[in-house]
Amino acid sequence: MRLLVTGREGQVATALKEKGAARGVSVTTLGRPDLDLSGPREAIVEAVLKAADGASAIVSAAAYTAVDRAESEPELARAVNAQGAGALAEAARRLAIPILHLSTDYVYDGSKAGPWMEEDATGPLGVYGRSKLEGEAVIRASGARHVILRTAWVYSPFGQNFVKTMLRLGAERDKLSVVDDQRGSPTSALDIADAVLAIAERLDGGADDASLHGTFHLAGSGETSWAGFARAIFEGAGRRGLTVPEVAPIPTSAYPTPAERPKNSVLSTDRLHARYGLRLPDWRTSLETVLDRLIEGPGPKTDTDTQTEPASRNEGRTTP
Repeated sequence: MRLLVTGREGQVATALKEKGAARGVSVTTLGRPDLDLSGPREAIVEAVLKAADGASAIVSAAAYTAVDRAESEPELARAVNAQGAGALAEAARRLAIPILHLSTDYVYDGSKAGPWMEEDATGPLGVYGRSKLEGEAVIRASGARHVILRTAWVYSPFGQNFVKTMLRLGAERDKLSVVDDQRGSPTSALDIADAVLAIAERLDGGADDASLHGTFHLAGSGETSWAGFARAIFEGAGRRGLTVPEVAPIPTSAYPTPAERPKNSVLSTDRLHARYGLRLPDWRTSLETVLDRLIEGPGPKTDTDTQTEPASRNEGRTTP
């Protein structure tokens, strides 16, 4: 099986390359300068058709993910996340292969008390969420076979993410203030990659069941707040010999940002389990795997990669 993945250096694209190699799956990544998702529709389609070369599926992993900057760049966010996603779906339709598209918890307004279900009403709070929701709609209307995967709070050993930010700040400060009234399910990009590969293999195996297509939630099991996530990171770091700072919980109101964040980003993954038999590990278990890879010797490894994946807006929610 061969997958064509948009994005070259982001968290999910990197994880897919690693996990694909381990499973004997050929993963080809496509990004700038060969692919510009903000460019003309036909140019995007042609770039994908040229690179496809027998691919079994397209994995749409690249996106505009600068949540706060999107408030002042709405046209660019929409061009990449909606129009660009639509062009990828058109290429998939022409190739007669499915598109697996990564979306986000930001399509919800966060007001629900319990976990979000796929059939719940959407209501993005900002430009980023609206652009991703429009991208979902364009993909559904494209005629391409599609699997839309909404995920949240993505972290990994790669790129920029909340875990790496906390480890860096923890080495610099004795105390960190972290938002404690936003809840979600931290999700390892390594687990996302495993799930995407399993879904692609199921579809490539000849399964043409309509129930395998559509919109699904894909997130780590369990839930926590950003402050709870930070505490777990530092508990793990302490067990590995690093200095552990104090984590002081603060409300969202104490850390204003241009874009409003959902208070509740917990996603029910029951539909994915029912249709594909997939359920991601508890986020605490997956965190240990990532910490093992990030922490070596007296401090965390560093990484100069600055590209992020969809739903990886884990900037830290910390005060300066």
